Amino acid sequence: MKKHLFIEGRWVEAGEYRPLFSPYSGEQIAEIAYAGAAEVQYALEAAERARPSMARMPAHERAAILERLAALISERADECAGIIALEAAKPLKTARLEVERTIATYKFAAEEAKRIHGETIPMDAAPGGEGRVAYTIRQPLGVIAAITPFNFPMNLVAHKVGPALAAGNTIVLKPAGQTPLSALLLAELLQQAGLPAGALNVVTGSGSVIGDKLVTDARVKAVTFTGSPEVGIAIRSKAGLKKVILELGSNSALIVDQGTDVDSMIARAVTGAFSYAGQVCISIQRIYVHEQQFDEFVGKFVKQTEQLQLGNPLDPKTDVSAVIAPHEALRALEWIADAEQSGAVVATGNKKEGNVVHPTVLLHVAAASSISCREAFAPVVMINKIASVEEGIALVNDSRYGLQAGIYTQNIRTAFAAAEALEVGGVMINDIPTFRVDHMPYGGVKESGTGREGVKYAVEELTELKLICFKK
Repeated sequence: MKKHLFIEGRWVEAGEYRPLFSPYSGEQIAEIAYAGAAEVQYALEAAERARPSMARMPAHERAAILERLAALISERADECAGIIALEAAKPLKTARLEVERTIATYKFAAEEAKRIHGETIPMDAAPGGEGRVAYTIRQPLGVIAAITPFNFPMNLVAHKVGPALAAGNTIVLKPAGQTPLSALLLAELLQQAGLPAGALNVVTGSGSVIGDKLVTDARVKAVTFTGSPEVGIAIRSKAGLKKVILELGSNSALIVDQGTDVDSMIARAVTGAFSYAGQVCISIQRIYVHEQQFDEFVGKFVKQTEQLQLGNPLDPKTDVSAVIAPHEALRALEWIADAEQSGAVVATGNKKEGNVVHPTVLLHVAAASSISCREAFAPVVMINKIASVEEGIALVNDSRYGLQAGIYTQNIRTAFAAAEALEVGGVMINDIPTFRVDHMPYGGVKESGTGREGVKYAVEELTELKLICFKK
């Protein structure tokens, strides 16, 4: 199966193709085009040519295209889930949930296309402003570069493509090297939905070659990126005065206060830690449990973890499958060993079969261990004991990252205090930090990034505010 580039509404052959392998079985599943500088240049030219017609397109037409796209994905939902499971080794039941969220995200984008508006300004509030009428409008930026990761290959693409098209922009999309198939299917479906040629262009290949060209080209007005802090920081330093929206790393934490009904939340906490083998930006990586609940929580968490089904992502019963690459599986075991050397105890897990890392629970992990202070992106979670919620908050905040955090507590004062004190972009009260629905503002502080996603908020990032002032 040979997959070409998608530029200006047609499939374009590249000078080079490389094999794509299944992370679970290691079998070749496709041959993927590797774009060179000339093909990236062509994609940028196509996006620039389509820019005026997209900017002029009425909001109802942009909304209708996105509605048709959502309907097409819905019709082919099983195929979409199968592609995600194959290329990303995401268990089929999790892949199906991702497809459902992708449909919702494009529906939200269709709705937001119709309510992009400004406000009137009371000019006479300032001396000298009398006799004037002023208002603001939001206009599309133009060409958007979208660079997306492997872990949600349809939905994180939707969070960039949906708002960009809703706002009347054009896009050059660079999907993750391991998960291009779902992005190429999206191109096909958007063409069927009536998107003008050149409004979406998909270029696959080397992140450094394509990314550098997109980030530095003067025609690109904004770069929206989800990935590692190292790459995000490099993008920001090269982007000049372009708008840059960065969704970067995290080592999301959960605090469990005394008095929490452990039975009612333990299955959810295990899901938050090990869903898609922990390769979720807001996966639970650190759990701080009040000393009064610690033994009960650990016992029930480990028991629930050991009930997870490991295996082939295409098997509907599988809960946890392979991590994305062999070196990531080895790194996870190295980090577990590093934690053990610093005094941590392995409660369960700490082995691998092929690229499947067994869900691992570590207790009493030192604050300086990689598993505590870096992003694991693997099925590994640490559980530490705390004497108070205040201690837990201090430990959560002692991090380079700040994407989302969760706290379970029965005390409303504690909940409000934690909500204000936690240094993160989103606080989930009586829920796990892994909770996200697609219209809420989503983004972090510190090395977790800059800007916000969530369709309405992404539209604001991908438009320019213009003031218009009349002298009567």
